[in-house]
Amino acid sequence: MLFDLSKTYSIANTFLAELRDSHIQQDPMRFRFNLERLGSFFAYKISETLEFKEADIQTPLGIAKSSVLTEQPVIATILRAGLPMHQGFLQVFDRAESAFITAYRKVKKSGDFTIQMEHISAPDLNNKTIILVDPMLATGASIVLCAKELIKDYAVKKLHIVSAIASSEGIRQIKANLPKADIWVGAIDAEMTSKSYIVPGLGDAGDLAFGQKA
Repeated sequence: MLFDLSKTYSIANTFLAELRDSHIQQDPMRFRFNLERLGSFFAYKISETLEFKEADIQTPLGIAKSSVLTEQPVIATILRAGLPMHQGFLQVFDRAESAFITAYRKVKKSGDFTIQMEHISAPDLNNKTIILVDPMLATGASIVLCAKELIKDYAVKKLHIVSAIASSEGIRQIKANLPKADIWVGAIDAEMTSKSYIVPGLGDAGDLAFGQKA
């Protein structure tokens, strides 16, 4: 399943518009906050696909019939750009466990790059729903590599991939390499630069959120 936020109307479209806005981007706190709010929005949407059970809840005045989530997903993110969206998910799935992946582009003199993954920290993922968060889905190479490494030793129940902005190529790569994953994106942009930055995109999400790398 592919859910493209830009195909619907909601307040989340405003969050995404502000994320793209080069003037608003000059405020790092606002940029992080919009990523966080977008993460919470996607968490609510994904919660609609999860399993619930009926429960009797004792109120001060009686018993209320309610629906409650039967399990918490595991929220995974690729450091560092994914941290604000990750926090937005945790505000909704407040008892969820977390997984963290360190990965980066190793750029050659030619301008080509490979994805280097250094570390994964994760709980037991057997029979768990995994939500992998990364704000930008460009070539798809990093998400495919990280997702496969994250779940390779586990029989996971479901994998969700979440990005604020994706390229058309990134979507194709996820569908080809992770065909059972559900994809949730704020928007899909058709182009990328020669350095694999999405156009019009929003720039480098990690730098905008946390400052430029040396």
